[in-house]
Amino acid sequence: MTAPFPYRTTMAQTTYYSPRLDRDLISRLYHQARTERIPMTALASRLVREGLAWQNREPSCIIAEEPPAYDPGGRT
Repeated sequence: MTAPFPYRTTMAQTTYYSPRLDRDLISRLYHQARTERIPMTALASRLVREGLAWQNREPSCIIAEEPPAYDPGGRT
């Protein structure tokens, strides 16, 4: 006779993609986090948020399609 449920049940866990960072970046993150006395994960999260915010920012300057009209009569 078999039991309706297995003896060992495992909870379903959501797994997230965890990218591997380059070794030189890990070293730089480690030293910067030590300098700031914060966890590496906090530093990495902050830097990613700042980078994404910067990437999605609105342009800070307006580029004119045509140059403004020149009025030579305005000079004295």
